[in-house]
Amino acid sequence: MKSSFNFDFDLSKGGIKIGNLPIEADSIYNFISVVIKIAIICAIMYLSIKIGNKIINRFVKKQKTLKFSLDDKKATTVGTILNSILRYTVYFVGIFAIIEILFGRIGSIFAGLGGAAIGLGAKDLIKDVISGFFILFEDQFSVGDYITVEDKSGIVDTIELRVTKLKDFNGDLHIIPNGLINKVTNHAKNNIRFKIEINVAYEVDIEEAINTINKVCLEYAKERKDIVVEQPAVYGITSLGNNGISIVVYGRTTPMNQWTAEIELRKRILIELKNENIEIPYNKFQIIK
Repeated sequence: MKSSFNFDFDLSKGGIKIGNLPIEADSIYNFISVVIKIAIICAIMYLSIKIGNKIINRFVKKQKTLKFSLDDKKATTVGTILNSILRYTVYFVGIFAIIEILFGRIGSIFAGLGGAAIGLGAKDLIKDVISGFFILFEDQFSVGDYITVEDKSGIVDTIELRVTKLKDFNGDLHIIPNGLINKVTNHAKNNIRFKIEINVAYEVDIEEAINTINKVCLEYAKERKDIVVEQPAVYGITSLGNNGISIVVYGRTTPMNQWTAEIELRKRILIELKNENIEIPYNKFQIIK
């Protein structure tokens, strides 16, 4: 059986012929040239982002040695913003260069008109970008801070040119446009007060219970000077409930360490109260047969 598909290639005739469709050599060369140019632009974009990110990250790591250095959180924040600016700039320039290669000057004109049209409808984008700069320059929060934005709380994972990403304690990642961050509470700027509430039975000697708790607090403050900035101590009796007497302890730690202090100190107080035979009330059930 003879194939109906014929493929003839002869440069001396100035092109190729696929079936009955002639294709000029210039068209082939132009197509190959366009493909090569686009590939080169894509490679340049990739290398620019890759090398630029390495330079930015190296600066962030070495900035501690500078005379006017930033703290780690601010340096990391500046690094993420610069990486975001670099990425958007490279994408923008690269896409316009590819459009010009594909469509020539007419393509550039259409790209410019398209960019203008997008700009008119990109108020939210511009608002997000401007808000991102204000967040950075006003030092509202940094990467690693624990913040609350409206009803979302979490650790700042990254701050980009357009969005801020929060990771909560469940591991969920909340992506919030910077333009929507109107009210923010930063829990990591100053030393944090922590609170521990302990219940003891009515039958115990309350002064002995308070002295025991204060002794544990003093020992803990001496051991954990790295996080405790204000010695925890018994504030007083806050309630007389059905299940016992509530004693409250207050103290202060460095930012983000209040949960560690609460967990560790609560455990130590429990152990010491048991050692001193100071009863901690709990529900008791009596089974009558």
